Amino acid sequence: MALHGSLEPDLQHHQVSKAAEGGRKAPDTARLEATLGHRFNDKALLATALTHMSAEELRLASYQRLEFLGDRVLGLSIADMLFRRYPQSEEGDLSRRLADLVRKETCAEVAQSWNLGQFMRLGDGEILGGARKNKAILADACEAIIGAVFIDGGYEAARALVERGFGERLMKPVRPLRDAKTALQEWAQGKGYPTPTYSELGRSGPDHAPVFMVAAKITGLEDAEARGPSKRLAEQAAAEAFLKREGLWNDKPEGDNV
Repeated sequence: MALHGSLEPDLQHHQVSKAAEGGRKAPDTARLEATLGHRFNDKALLATALTHMSAEELRLASYQRLEFLGDRVLGLSIADMLFRRYPQSEEGDLSRRLADLVRKETCAEVAQSWNLGQFMRLGDGEILGGARKNKAILADACEAIIGAVFIDGGYEAARALVERGFGERLMKPVRPLRDAKTALQEWAQGKGYPTPTYSELGRSGPDHAPVFMVAAKITGLEDAEARGPSKRLAEQAAAEAFLKREGLWNDKPEGDNV
């Protein structure tokens, strides 16, 4: 028993070392390039796009700058694709579709379809913590890959990559709106605006039947006001008024304006 106890720390250290080694070794990215449909002229760009900030002890640059660029390239590419695919759609519907396609959850799904996790360069703790399946990390890496392809091959190469990765999702119906406040928040995020806020402007009526006046606010845009029998319902009404004013909400069934 004493011998087993003395060996256990060494065994644990060996397991950690083996896991860390997997993050330190430069992966064979030929399979990944085949999956992406893009062969990099500058392999260092691809290596950087696959390097998480936790691996900075390797003295390698992380994907953060490429992620920043890729996020913008993704948005432009998706907007371009939507504009061509839905020539009859109004701006509001296109904006909702755009927000749905560029959200982190969608990027993570695309990264998983590319098997990005197995190619990531990660720090010891992240490897042991299961970061190769972490959706936030995968979403960031997806955007970094798009940014790297943009630098390596230009906009058309990046747009082609986005079309291969996101094209099927482009054809799916936009997610149903759960409620006006959620819809307004998703639209604001997709457009790069701050999160909407709500302020109570006044209250009237008797105690047993109050009427609340609420304003929906997004910095840089005009407020929208509405009334409701409770503060919660008044906020929903204000959000709906905001969406209707921006042409993002109507009473027709989902997809009628496509």
